[in-house]
Amino acid sequence: MPMYEMILNLDARTGKSLYEQIYEYLKGEIQRGNIRCGERLPSTRLLSRQLDVSRSTAQMAYDQLLAEGYIEAVPRRGYFVCRMEELYHLEQEEAEPEEWEERPGKEPAFDFTPNGIDLDCFPYATWRKLSREVLQDGQKELFHLGDPGGEYALRAAISRYLHQARGMNVRPSRIVIGAGNDYLQMLLSRILGTERRIAMESPGYRHAWEIFRRLGYDCCTVSMDRYGMNVQELRESGADTAYVMPSHQFPIGIVMPVRRRQELLQWAEEREGRYIIEDDYDSEFRYVGKPIPALQGMDTHQKVIYIGTFSKSIAPSIRISYLVLPAPLLERCRQVSRCFSCTVSRTDQKMLQLFIERGYFERHLNRMRAVYKSKHDTLLSELKRLKGVKKIFGERSGVHVLVQMAGGMSEQELAGRAERAGVRVYPLSEYCIGGMTYEPTVILGYATMKEEAIPKAAALLAGSWET
Repeated sequence: MPMYEMILNLDARTGKSLYEQIYEYLKGEIQRGNIRCGERLPSTRLLSRQLDVSRSTAQMAYDQLLAEGYIEAVPRRGYFVCRMEELYHLEQEEAEPEEWEERPGKEPAFDFTPNGIDLDCFPYATWRKLSREVLQDGQKELFHLGDPGGEYALRAAISRYLHQARGMNVRPSRIVIGAGNDYLQMLLSRILGTERRIAMESPGYRHAWEIFRRLGYDCCTVSMDRYGMNVQELRESGADTAYVMPSHQFPIGIVMPVRRRQELLQWAEEREGRYIIEDDYDSEFRYVGKPIPALQGMDTHQKVIYIGTFSKSIAPSIRISYLVLPAPLLERCRQVSRCFSCTVSRTDQKMLQLFIERGYFERHLNRMRAVYKSKHDTLLSELKRLKGVKKIFGERSGVHVLVQMAGGMSEQELAGRAERAGVRVYPLSEYCIGGMTYEPTVILGYATMKEEAIPKAAALLAGSWET
């Protein structure tokens, strides 16, 4: 157990002797648990030097703590804090929880959260191997600041991946690495400026909406039809920037067809300064048909700003996302980058680069597609057995589905009944922005669920939703 180091400002003007101040400080720290059982205190000689008091003053403070049983003296070893389990603290007030601190209640047995991944399938062994390789001797340059836009080798690896998997032809110089989409949104606000009106779908990605608003953008919502964002409403909104998820809209799950994509691109081309932000957050997971190419791959007029991430495909804590910028924005990006360093460590960038280049990423994706496809099929099979299911949709890709039930129950009633049965589901209304409403629908995510738990959770839902 390490020795406790004390930081205390003694004040002779308080009217209390110096030894009393030391005694009361240590007593309070022990009562609050800041000095733990068995922790060693400084010797009286060391304590007197630390606090610039006489050794006799330090000894008097320790003698009082010894007499009250807060500490014990071990011969030839020093002073140690006693065990305090049985102590009744009359003087200690109950600490008030911080406002931001979560107050956990009873957690449900099953949670269909649409966020998260299957961490049981994370390639731990491969990641450890790459970590050891990257951190071996001779890699000192990785601890210097690198390119503000990210390491060129990683950007080149991403460029090749986007060409093979997403049908995009982009040079590494147009790719910017950042620690998560939140940072990239902030960076975009510096590149584009905030004198813009951003249109977003509703229901949509509320987190992005909140960030754009906090960055100072004028935001508006546009409704969707079965093909995605309503382009006519977009024109009428007065927006000059559209934020869309064409490969798999969150949370509805719409895959935008080619014609609607062309209409969006035409809208952007109609006026100078218009842009489309394409959030391609989970395009890797598609279960019906071939992968859908990115909207950016159809862009011939440099109108699409593409945002990609490894949060869904590898792990959220990797915190590596990237922008693909249209050529006209590159010079502005270079000017902005002079004020910012890359927010992803060079060691993490190097590990990801090797993970992609050596084929580990492709093999991991193939494995995850198989895992999620199996969970997807199990969940759909169970849902189709439920009585009263009116509609299941959003099941063609991604890692969540949406369910509408007959019988007239509201989303809150559906979610409440499920919660009382031990299953957490998510109302679609939580993702509706700008006052828009939708027919009562709940979201069931299955990435974090164990496959064998899905039938048990579905059985509980069936019992809770019976009318």
